[in-house]
Amino acid sequence: TGSGKSTTLATMIDSINESRSLHIVTIEDPIEFLHQHKTSVVNQREIGADAKGFAEALRGALRQDPDVILVGEMRDLETISTALTAAETGHLVLATLHTQSAPSTIDRVIDVFPSAQQGQVRMQLAASLQGVVTQTLLPTSDGRRRVPALEVLLPDDAVRNLVRQGKTEQIYSIMQTNTTRGMQTMEQSLAELVLSRQITRDTAFGVTSRREEFEALLARSGIAPPSDEHLPEALRGLRVAGAAQ
Repeated sequence: TGSGKSTTLATMIDSINESRSLHIVTIEDPIEFLHQHKTSVVNQREIGADAKGFAEALRGALRQDPDVILVGEMRDLETISTALTAAETGHLVLATLHTQSAPSTIDRVIDVFPSAQQGQVRMQLAASLQGVVTQTLLPTSDGRRRVPALEVLLPDDAVRNLVRQGKTEQIYSIMQTNTTRGMQTMEQSLAELVLSRQITRDTAFGVTSRREEFEALLARSGIAPPSDEHLPEALRGLRVAGAAQ
């Protein structure tokens, strides 16, 4: 979808491949980056050529005794359920979903299950989740390239409790106040990109889903929000928020 997820995952796999002696299995549709064996052994499986779907490929991968599993996309209940089980049994599972924030990613995983199962899934996810990164690529101020804006959630005890309790709407505030632990909200990332002049204010305002929070970050830095003067009168103050992930 042009958000850079595949490149980020490939970089993570390459870093593990170079630094640790592990068995890595990737499941992709299609394979976008070829990984050579380095310190690790990397087996890549492609949907269509090696398996009919992600769930089938993931079940097959588990029989190969992997340490790390990359699931290109978790598209259905069966794939998500199998990935959760793999994570619970000690595998490092890297996967993608189409969502717009770290908390909504957690909700998406839980909501795919029937309501009767969601309590148990919250327990599973709270115990096994290691991190969530929401990423989008934005044009730079000079228009010559694109840079990533990132929301990062690294679960601690407080986050895990909120996941168990179904209070994911409170996770945003934890990300806001835990930047020293490596967390950040999308709005904090956007503000940093604007302050460093990598992207324009207008570009950032077209992405944020929390305009007031973003405006407050800019105000604290002495930067005024972009003007709506160039917009038709009927559209002023109605900038579209959200980005494809």
